[in-house]
Amino acid sequence: MNFLFWGLTISMIGKVMVAVGVIVAHSKIAHEQKIDQQVLRSFRIEMALTVTGLLLIIGGYMMELYFYNFIDLLTCFGEQCAMDAAAILSQ
Repeated sequence: MNFLFWGLTISMIGKVMVAVGVIVAHSKIAHEQKIDQQVLRSFRIEMALTVTGLLLIIGGYMMELYFYNFIDLLTCFGEQCAMDAAAILSQ
């Protein structure tokens, strides 16, 4: 695999970690019940936006893998895999 693949993958993992952290923090704060309803409503909206953003990040990552033809490298085997990798690296 080349640096583009690993860069996309590491970037996606970082974005997912941030989104999961926001979801965990907001869900713990929302269960406190010491916060007024307006703040709780805001947390629920933020959590919905974060989950939507997380789905978009994962969908975008899959689209990038397909666009750069990395999907073939995940399912290839043997000599064909080596030829596909060489073709991608020579670009």
